[in-house]
Amino acid sequence: MARQFNSGEYITVISISENLGISKIYLEQVFALLKKADIVSATKGAQGGYQLTRPPEQITVLDILQAVELSLFEMTQDTVPEKAPDIEAALRSTIFNELDEKLKDFLRSITIADLVNEADKYKGNSAMMYYI
Repeated sequence: MARQFNSGEYITVISISENLGISKIYLEQVFALLKKADIVSATKGAQGGYQLTRPPEQITVLDILQAVELSLFEMTQDTVPEKAPDIEAALRSTIFNELDEKLKDFLRSITIADLVNEADKYKGNSAMMYYI
């Protein structure tokens, strides 16, 4: 989808399913979540399908994961709040909150365009043989 963004073409779930070997039913669930998060838009009909709502340079990995992996960003469960609230507060403030923010910053720094550029580096490399 990112590669075809500038063409304005819509891409069908069936074509993605066939090209990547991913279940159509699973993809429909994922695209429903992406649509709800306003990452993709959909159109029905013969020329229908899905399209990114913004340029790939403006969609981050964080955007995608927050849309489809809801449990990934849930707050960490308290471990010992009744018996040792001081330890719980220390863990949360020095480890868990910091870790959450660092992870979000990292995922926010990678765009869909970055992933496409990286994937393009590997295109066609699977058949290469190296001799020493």
